[in-house]
Amino acid sequence: MSIINEPFLLNIIFAFIKSVLLVSVAMFHVAYATFFERKVIGHMQVRLGPMRVGPHGILQPIADMIKLFFKEDIIPQKADRTVFYFAPIISFVAAISSLSVIPFYRDWYVANINIGLLFILAMSSLGAYGIVMAGWASNSKYAFLGGLRSSAQVLSYEIAMGLSLAGVMIMAGSLNLREIVEAQTRLPYGMFAIPQILGLFVFLVAAFAETNRAPFDLPEAESELVAGYFAEYSGFRFALFYAGEYIAMIVMASLLTVCYFGGWTLPPVLVKVFPFLGAIPGILWFVLKVYFFIFLYYWIRATLPRYRYDQLMTIGWKVLIPLSLVNILLTGTLKILTG
Repeated sequence: MSIINEPFLLNIIFAFIKSVLLVSVAMFHVAYATFFERKVIGHMQVRLGPMRVGPHGILQPIADMIKLFFKEDIIPQKADRTVFYFAPIISFVAAISSLSVIPFYRDWYVANINIGLLFILAMSSLGAYGIVMAGWASNSKYAFLGGLRSSAQVLSYEIAMGLSLAGVMIMAGSLNLREIVEAQTRLPYGMFAIPQILGLFVFLVAAFAETNRAPFDLPEAESELVAGYFAEYSGFRFALFYAGEYIAMIVMASLLTVCYFGGWTLPPVLVKVFPFLGAIPGILWFVLKVYFFIFLYYWIRATLPRYRYDQLMTIGWKVLIPLSLVNILLTGTLKILTG
């Protein structure tokens, strides 16, 4: 008699297959997200971007990947080797793990857990440990300052992000990401972005800071910290940090889509006016929304200058956190009044 029943074993196998597919697709997106970022910013600055490898530079990500894979792995002589080794792995695994609970379509997910929203927030916090560890282990003043900046930045903006999502939790009555999408379909306008416009603004700004992207890329800050927390990293370990950052961008864009813009669904009013839109697969709408928010990352990077560190902290503590608390108060009041 088998100790492990067949349905349980099949679930494990299917989860493993879905995980492998998810990681493969995510890494492909990371490779070409870097390419499109260079192309988009290039055109915004009236230049061409990568053009040499393949037609219009389309094979540039593959060339970059090969270069990083074979590049010499240099470790500083006085670095804490154990922590230095594990720091990029922690950042990468924390980012890629968050993708497992995101519902890309009705049944397209690796894990459907009741605390999916809290899981993503926990993983994004855990990713900051890798950055702090890298800054400490490198035994470099530049890297150490980058790690300190990241820890303070995450502490500030993680609070604002969590509080901004509290309004979504109140309206949906759940922390399950699939149920949050289904709750939005019951609204005539099909999304929480309209009643949660204040929370949306706070989340959007906090997402830029959470992923260390411009104009909040203070932990890297090439102008004063060379490259910040990964200044001493090269080769494959540098690639892990790089991939972790871009996967975190995909996670935040997906979370924004799921929590505020109806995920894979369209507003019922829009489908009623244009019935043919309902025939388009929901996964396509989800991907288009995510791509738009990733494009927004590029647009902001090409447009806004980097904030000073005191401005960064002021925005987090004196603007975003008070606004998110006001949003919770308004949402709670509205929920009580409407029953």
